[in-house]
Amino acid sequence: MKIRIKFRKQGAMKFIGHLDTMRYFQKIMRRADVDIRYSEGFSPHQIMSFAAPLGVGLLSNGEYVDIEVLSADDSRTMIRRMNDVMAEGMEVVSFRRLDDSAKSAMSLVAAADYTLAFRPGKEPEDMEGFFRELDKFCGQEHIFIEKKTKKGFREMDLKPLIYELRRVPVPESLAAAVNCRPEPTEDSCGGCAVFMRVSAGSTDNIKPELVMESFYQAMGWEYPAFAFQVEREEVYADVGAEGSRKLVPLEELGEEIE
Repeated sequence: MKIRIKFRKQGAMKFIGHLDTMRYFQKIMRRADVDIRYSEGFSPHQIMSFAAPLGVGLLSNGEYVDIEVLSADDSRTMIRRMNDVMAEGMEVVSFRRLDDSAKSAMSLVAAADYTLAFRPGKEPEDMEGFFRELDKFCGQEHIFIEKKTKKGFREMDLKPLIYELRRVPVPESLAAAVNCRPEPTEDSCGGCAVFMRVSAGSTDNIKPELVMESFYQAMGWEYPAFAFQVEREEVYADVGAEGSRKLVPLEELGEEIE
């Protein structure tokens, strides 16, 4: 049986890299007595794959790992069993069964949501002016940049890869990280976060920092180091027909076990 697990990564756990996160979940499977399937051969290992590696230092409310199990209790019980042995900062939020023919989360990733909150002392003096210019920047017909790749640099148009960008209140999880009290007012720090939905996956994986760095460069501003605390909110698959985009959270491709 194929299972998709959604989990959160908060607090000090943001400093745990992808490989250590993989090892951590392997231990969680044993501690929670999950009847996970192992590969065959001389050196069997747990059948497990993650949707999209999260960079060190980033928070997340929407991480995914796919596993295969030989048996499982209902979703609510499995979530409780895993969370009972989780370290502070890690939390499983869903445990869903997939069709046997379902593709892995890693191969389905098409887009991701991010929220960026200013770190203390990194806020622009004119917050309203900052967001006005950001709207103009994203409203351009083209945003040409040079992106670094394994083979060097290539010019690309960033505009069609930014699906949404807007100003939002700072989420509670981010507010604690940047020492800001979330308030849904336009003139308080609660309205000073940037939300964006961008292309993700193996073809065009756009980091939110790249969007903001390109904006600062276009404005002729110096991009402050570590200006933002970034939180990934969700990861999506594209289930639309060819030529049309229909993004759905990876979680919704599975069903609860009753």
